[in-house]
Amino acid sequence: MEVIEAIYGRRATRAFTAEPVDKSMLEFLIEAAIQAPSAVNGQPWDFTVIRNKPLLDRISSVAKAHVLKAYQENAPPPHLREHLENPDFHIFYHAPALIVISASSGDWAVEDASLAAENLMLAAYARGLGSCWIGFAQRWLETEEGRKAIGVPQDFVPVAPIIVGHPAAPMPPVPRNRARLRWLD
Repeated sequence: MEVIEAIYGRRATRAFTAEPVDKSMLEFLIEAAIQAPSAVNGQPWDFTVIRNKPLLDRISSVAKAHVLKAYQENAPPPHLREHLENPDFHIFYHAPALIVISASSGDWAVEDASLAAENLMLAAYARGLGSCWIGFAQRWLETEEGRKAIGVPQDFVPVAPIIVGHPAAPMPPVPRNRARLRWLD
């Protein structure tokens, strides 16, 4: 697959089959992730792969509660509150794997982990897999409890929780707005 095809074809996937993703495939995706550039070539990545369904269920539950509590100060959009209050809503959409990309704490942790995340998601698409960055999990994973639950080292920050699995159906294209663009020649 050409890289431009992957860029234009990859979509956030939120419906998966029950088929597990092989360990070797997950390792391949992580190898693709670490090909990303990083600030000053620090290569600060740390990866946690979770395939344990009870742990994914537990994280889904506590992360939803954490987000709802955070939203008490600022009312969330109604559709988000509906999802978060629904006990049947699973923030990981029952995907068979979650890869959490963390980076060593520092000025460029978010940028470095984000670059690795995009590589990982493009590689997943090129191999016929679906992926989605799950923002609902992010803030809880950053807490001490969240970091301990998935074994993130103390000097690292979880940045990108990405679900991976076999898509239940092809994802349709999402219309894009025209780019806001300024030329300063």
